[in-house]
Amino acid sequence: MGKQIGAGLFLIVLLGVVVFNIFTEEDRDPAADETAEYNVSGDPSQEGTAITPPNAPDGLEVGEKAPDFTLKTLDGETLSLSDLRGQKVMLNFWATWCPPCREEMPRMEKFHQQYGDEIKIVAVNATGSESSINKVEKYIQEGGYTFSVVLDKELSVNNDYQAIALPTTYFIGTDGVIQQPRKVGPMSYDYMVEMMNTLK
Repeated sequence: MGKQIGAGLFLIVLLGVVVFNIFTEEDRDPAADETAEYNVSGDPSQEGTAITPPNAPDGLEVGEKAPDFTLKTLDGETLSLSDLRGQKVMLNFWATWCPPCREEMPRMEKFHQQYGDEIKIVAVNATGSESSINKVEKYIQEGGYTFSVVLDKELSVNNDYQAIALPTTYFIGTDGVIQQPRKVGPMSYDYMVEMMNTLK
């Protein structure tokens, strides 16, 4: 019952974000997308933004075992988090309609190309909030993204990880434990490198 309520809340928040984006997209100056950055973290060293509802949960804590899951990839294969035990993992929650996610994805690809042998990126798409899987597939193909993308059709993994705001990223060590605080909002390339180097 609690999961159903959590999933319902998540869907309502995502619907609100989509509606907000639709109405603000029409009034937006295209040049503003290239120059404007908004810092909502309170930390002046962090760039970008994310939309977080009031009273949103704080997410999973450092020291907690990362909840296991099994999801399908765009290729129809299955990926389980437990299969990656022994590897460092960057677990990223995203959606195609999320502007900060679109800002972050090219940096993630650059990072993956450089450090893919040292850390596994698993990008969990909030598929239950997307208009279609085809849109997700097209977005990944057009962007040339080669890291692992899995489809959370029921939003159950988003709910388990309390990924209410997108993007949200967790950093999991070789022991399967969350080793750094989650990052809400888009990551810089340097931040990804820094987090990777802290994982054991």
